[in-house]
Amino acid sequence: MSVSLASPAIATFERRRAELLSQRRRATLLYGGLLLLALLVSAWVSEVSPAKIAEGIPRFGEYFAQTIPHLTWQHLFAGTQQEGSLAYWFYRLDEWAWLLLQTANIAAFATLLGAAIAFVLAFLAARNVATRPWLAAGIRRLLEGCRTVPEIVFALIFVWAFGIGPLAGILAIALHTIGALGKLFAEVIENADLGAADGVKCAGGNWVQQMRFGVLPGIAPNLLSYAILRFEINVRGASVIGFVGAGGIGQELYAVIAQNYYEEISAIVVLIIVTVALIDLGSERLRRGLTETTR
Repeated sequence: MSVSLASPAIATFERRRAELLSQRRRATLLYGGLLLLALLVSAWVSEVSPAKIAEGIPRFGEYFAQTIPHLTWQHLFAGTQQEGSLAYWFYRLDEWAWLLLQTANIAAFATLLGAAIAFVLAFLAARNVATRPWLAAGIRRLLEGCRTVPEIVFALIFVWAFGIGPLAGILAIALHTIGALGKLFAEVIENADLGAADGVKCAGGNWVQQMRFGVLPGIAPNLLSYAILRFEINVRGASVIGFVGAGGIGQELYAVIAQNYYEEISAIVVLIIVTVALIDLGSERLRRGLTETTR
């Protein structure tokens, strides 16, 4: 009796399951077709074609081959005057090292400045702790504007206003950092447990004291972790905005590219990669240490 009753139920289940699978396949084909159409339209608008890619790849390879230094084993560790040596390849290492230090300083100072301002704005923009919803909405739009405009656009504006040099780079990266970290900080605050803040409020604490003693202790590790991650990103950004005269190693890299000093291009790129990798490794260990101490 139970078997006879179960059989129609199983048949109904299998039929419904087949219908759902069929609907899912049709939806997948529909959305896949729309995505493919969108990609084709984007490629057409962007003037991207397989023929252009096939034509450009050999030229890219030729340019890359010219940047490879002509090192020889017998002269590898010779002096700066000997062609084929590492010292000859990095013959301006002292100048480039100073510019890399300048780039790191631009990123560090811009990150500190941007994070400090983003920290303040985030408490005003977080919906769960904001005292005035209209102010929170306005600050969120401000943060969106700061992070939407590319850093290099800000750098061009500040170079025009303040002249060529690191100041333009610091302001450009700091402004973009305010928008990026402001959003992340606000989301951390919105996900925070407000129980301690309510306790401070019941004890007579004002809004600032509620944020300071009720919210900040629980979210400080996350805020610091995001700030360190942003510093890593800003080091790369500081290397790029130098192309428009905002100081750092990017300005030197643009100069050697413009003058087709191929081996110098590869030397600077290698130094940038090594510097960013070391900063990434150090920042990753610091973030991991922060995470472990808060568990």
